[in-house]
Amino acid sequence: MTDQKQAKVCADMLQAIAEPNRIRIIECLRTGSMNVTQLAKALSVEIVNVSHHLGVLRTAGLVQDEKKGRFVVYSLHPKIFNNESNKATHLDLGWCRIEIPHN
Repeated sequence: MTDQKQAKVCADMLQAIAEPNRIRIIECLRTGSMNVTQLAKALSVEIVNVSHHLGVLRTAGLVQDEKKGRFVVYSLHPKIFNNESNKATHLDLGWCRIEIPHN
């Protein structure tokens, strides 16, 4: 049986992705790292909204960020999103594994 701490971690991650724009952000990041401006343009969403969603995803440990010059570049966290090729194909929450369909 899953211990209470692991169940909480899994629930927090699931809650973080339980928003359509966050799922779309994850889908965009499957192809590689992007900054907020690139994501906002790709998704046709305001930069402030993308920043908010990235904050939620970062707090949940689903994405990581790296400062590159004057930009912050976001990518999928490799310990959570497992890659079988160039694109993340599933989300690993420990006992809970979610397959990500290919386009």
